[in-house]
Amino acid sequence: MRIDIISAVPELLHSPLQHSIPKRAVEKGLATIVVHNLHDYGIGKYKQIDDYPFGGGAGMVLMPEPLAACLESLIKERTYQHIIYTSPDGQTYSQAKANHLSTLENIILICGHYKGIDHRIREKYVTMEISMGDFVLSGGEIVAAAITDSIVRLLPGVLGNEESALNDSFQDNLLAPPLYTRPEEFQSMKVPEILLSGNHAKIAEWRFDQSIERTKNLRPDILDPEA
Repeated sequence: MRIDIISAVPELLHSPLQHSIPKRAVEKGLATIVVHNLHDYGIGKYKQIDDYPFGGGAGMVLMPEPLAACLESLIKERTYQHIIYTSPDGQTYSQAKANHLSTLENIILICGHYKGIDHRIREKYVTMEISMGDFVLSGGEIVAAAITDSIVRLLPGVLGNEESALNDSFQDNLLAPPLYTRPEEFQSMKVPEILLSGNHAKIAEWRFDQSIERTKNLRPDILDPEA
């Protein structure tokens, strides 16, 4: 899988994408992650990429020409199933969307910055808009890093245990059950006996019951979105 990320501040992406699971995915040859500096496509001597909004108002807007030039250079090289813009007014990201994106071959992530991007880019190129929630960040780089991490960890062969990603929270619309490790007793708190029993069927049943109970208590909206 290939993920191209277009950013006005690519330095923000270097650390999260060059360590841990994304690094492992790249080293195994299971994912290609390329960060493109929008300034490389900037206009004029100073490589301008932003300007004041028409109609007035505070803030700056990413200009259409640099974004279009970068996008066109990528589109000429390969077919992309989705061109995604990270925006606070996009669809709220979910595990289901991560699952879907992980099945694709090539995607582009456009990181919003300043007040956003020229709307004509959204109209002509963008096929999906994604938000992390009802809040505003300084730029879309954090969102792009989160999306990338959530996708590549699902690729077969990336995680050491193939079942690990399948047991994550939200994969079955439930939160994960409580987890325990050594020692068996910590500050007078003991690991539930069922987890020490060796009875895998009973352990699976206990974990499922715990997942339901935790979801009811912590995220009832997952079980009943209309509530």
